[in-house]
Amino acid sequence: MKTSTFSSRPTEHTATQGSETMNPTPELIKQLAGGSGALDGVVVLDLSRVLAGPFAGEILADLGATVIKIENPNDPDVSRGFPPYLSAGDEEFSAYYGQYNRGKLGTTINLAEPAGKQVLKDLVKNADILVENFRPGTMDKLGVGYETLAEINPALVYAAISGYGQTGSRSRRPAFDSTAQAAGGLWSMTGYEDMPPVRVGVVIGDISAALFALIGTLSALRHAERSGEGQLVDVAQIDSVLAITETAVVDYTVDGTVAKPEGNDHAWVRPYGLFDCADGQVFFAGYTDKLWKVSCELFGTPEAATDPEIDTMRKRFDEAVYERKVKPVVQSWFANRTQSELEEMAGDTVPLTALRDVGEVVDDPGTAEREMIVEADYGPMGTLKMFGQPIKLSRTPAVPNRKANRLGEHTDVVLKEFAGYTDDAIAELKNGGVI
Repeated sequence: MKTSTFSSRPTEHTATQGSETMNPTPELIKQLAGGSGALDGVVVLDLSRVLAGPFAGEILADLGATVIKIENPNDPDVSRGFPPYLSAGDEEFSAYYGQYNRGKLGTTINLAEPAGKQVLKDLVKNADILVENFRPGTMDKLGVGYETLAEINPALVYAAISGYGQTGSRSRRPAFDSTAQAAGGLWSMTGYEDMPPVRVGVVIGDISAALFALIGTLSALRHAERSGEGQLVDVAQIDSVLAITETAVVDYTVDGTVAKPEGNDHAWVRPYGLFDCADGQVFFAGYTDKLWKVSCELFGTPEAATDPEIDTMRKRFDEAVYERKVKPVVQSWFANRTQSELEEMAGDTVPLTALRDVGEVVDDPGTAEREMIVEADYGPMGTLKMFGQPIKLSRTPAVPNRKANRLGEHTDVVLKEFAGYTDDAIAELKNGGVI
């Protein structure tokens, strides 16, 4: 049925020196998935859905890996239906899906079918990484869990992102981003003390889990390249959220203090927050002795820097002293000046920046200078502008300005190039509803 045509590593998984285990990506695949990069030659099977897993896969693709997006032909990634949409006539395409699945090859496999399981196993033979974000136990139930796939490819790095992790009494619980924000303590810390808690405005549970999964996956890949030994990378959203709660954990374990909502203020660093100005608001941080002295001189109140009540950082941290002595001084600096005046006056000297909405950020020349808005051409449906890649590599730059796949768009070429399937074998799988 097949003959292998591509391998990302030596057949024998023995320890090797350096990064010579990776073979360059075949030219046909490069033409479809984009150019080379730091991860050229790394093959990723992305079985994930919605955001946490797809975001991790998107970054791997941006950095040069060949990422194969695998979806159930009868139950594709639900985010394909998320707004907003690019459209032309009756045709539409989810920009949400496009942003998190750019540069990936689209493949469909029905893992409920025995033949579908075999297709995945055949792809795993020549893969470096597999990413999934199903509820723990799902892949095992399908017969393609980590232990099974590791027998086929001992060097496989298997990244599993879930709500509560692969172990523990809560592991089988379903979870979304807000589950992690609630269970991880973050929700209780956000908002204002005299109001109900407020959810963080982005899916930080998904995003943090994606980034921690990437760190773990690339660490495990490095080990696999040296030893031929893969491993399971287990990342939980709730763990990821807990790990980004700053000092909340040590505040509790050392002093017994439970973190509470602080609004736009820091729990103890002062001045550090959002302040009103003539035409909006600015963020300002002048809490160190050096920044406080510079700010006082810059805004024409040098005497505040030597005032014995507020002349040291520790004194300014005192909440009562801050409210009585420091805050009125800072407010006087900003009240009659506009955002642009303040940035022009102080933005290059102290941490001071205007509070901007996303539209202003997208249109800001500084955003363009950092190539943080990129475009992908979707033909008649138009051009999709999306966020770029914040990781800037000087020798192997990322390539984020690419289209996302249509459902099953590259199934044939993936099975031919990565599993050696013939046209007849592919036709048989299609006729059987497997792909």
